[in-house]
Amino acid sequence: MEAYLTGMAVRSSLLQHALRGFCLGAFALLDRDVREGDEIPFAFEEHTSYGKPALYELRPLVRDYVEQREARLLDLEDACIAVEELLREPAARIFARAHAGGRADEEQALARSVLFPLVASLADACGGFDWQDACFERVYGELEHTLFGESRLYTALAPVIGLELGQPAELGDGIRIRRAETGELANHWPEARNLLPRDFGRESDRLCVLELQRKLAVDDADVPDGAAELADAVTALRLATNGAIAAGPVLFETLDLRPYGIRPVLPIAATLPLGEPVRLDAVRAGLAQRLRGQLVLADGDASLGDALDRWELSLFQGDVFRTEQLRESLAALLGEGDGAWAAAMRATALLADEPAERGVMADALRALARGEGCSPAAADGVRRALVEVLLAGGRAALVPLLDETLIGLRARFDRAPLRLVVG
Repeated sequence: MEAYLTGMAVRSSLLQHALRGFCLGAFALLDRDVREGDEIPFAFEEHTSYGKPALYELRPLVRDYVEQREARLLDLEDACIAVEELLREPAARIFARAHAGGRADEEQALARSVLFPLVASLADACGGFDWQDACFERVYGELEHTLFGESRLYTALAPVIGLELGQPAELGDGIRIRRAETGELANHWPEARNLLPRDFGRESDRLCVLELQRKLAVDDADVPDGAAELADAVTALRLATNGAIAAGPVLFETLDLRPYGIRPVLPIAATLPLGEPVRLDAVRAGLAQRLRGQLVLADGDASLGDALDRWELSLFQGDVFRTEQLRESLAALLGEGDGAWAAAMRATALLADEPAERGVMADALRALARGEGCSPAAADGVRRALVEVLLAGGRAALVPLLDETLIGLRARFDRAPLRLVVG
C-alpha cells in the first residue's frame, strides 16, 4: 500500500500512521514531564583538532532522556500498535537483533532499536517536544529508506591509538584507516566523548579511526562482525609496522547512517602493546592490506593460528613471559614437530641472505629457542617470519624448501623482495 505525505511517497501507510501515533503520544508524555520540571541532560562536548584550539558545544542527551522513560512509553496504547506493525516488516528485524542479544523479547528490542531512536531523532529535528509535521515526514522518510531501500550501508568506526597517518589507507574488503572527522561520533552518540581513548584528538598518534563500510542486500539477515574484522586489521597493522597500535575500546555502528549499536572491540585489539607509536606510510599500508587478507589462512592451520596468537600476546608481556610466548610462537610457526631449535634455523634461512646476517639472526633465534632471553633482533625475527609465511600462502610448502636450503640442495631461499618492508 502506498500513500503520500506532502508529496513524499510512503511505502507503508499503516506503518507510517502507527509510528506517527506513537510519536505524538510520546511527545505529549515527554513534554508534560518537561513542563512539570524534568530537565533534559546535556553533554559538554569538546571538539578537538590537532594543532588548533578546542571548540565546545552543549548537546542535549535526548536519547538518554527518552530511554530513561522507556517503561512508561511502552505502556502507551500506541506503542503496542507501532510494535505490531514493525513485527510485520521483516526489514525491521535487523535492528532488533542489534539490541536483543540473548533475550527472546523481540518487541522490546524493536522498541529500543526503532521506536525510541525515532522519537529522539524527531525531538532533535524539532528542537524539543513541540510537534512539527514537516520534521516527522523527514525523519520517517529516512526510516523508510532504511527499511525498504534497495540496499543498506553498514559502517563501523573504532578510534585508533599509536599510529600517525599522512593519507587515508585502504586495507581491503571495505576497511580503511583515516583521520577522524570533527564531531562525527558525537553527531550520533553525544556520550561518545566518555568512550574514547584518553587524549584522543589531541595527540598526533591519536587522530585516526578504523572504518569498515559495506553495502548489504535488503534480504541480508545479519550485519558484518565489525569487532572481529577490525581486530584482524589491527593485527595486520601490528605485523606490518611493528608499532604499538590499538583500536577501541569500543566501535560505533550505523546502518544507513542511523545509530545501530556500540560494541566492545576484541580485547587483544583494544589493549595497547608495549612499545612506541609509528607512522603508516604507503608501503607499509600496502603490506598491511595484503597481510589482512592472508590472516584467513590461520582458520585452516591451527599451528599458524597459535603462532599468531602467541606473537600478539607477547606484545603485552614482560621479559620472562614474552620470551616464552615468542619461543612457542616460533616453534608453532616453523617447528613442524622438530622443536624450537629447528624452527630457529628455518627462520634464519627464511629471513637472512648474507652469511654475516645469517650468523647474527641464527645466534638471536637460537638463544630464544633455548629460553635464554629475547633480544630485539629475535623478537623482530619472529614477526618477520610470520609476515613471510603469510605472504607465501602458508607453511605447508614453505618448510620443505627451507630444509633444502639448510642442507645445501638449493643455494638460497628465493622469496618475495620485501626485506625493506618487513625488516
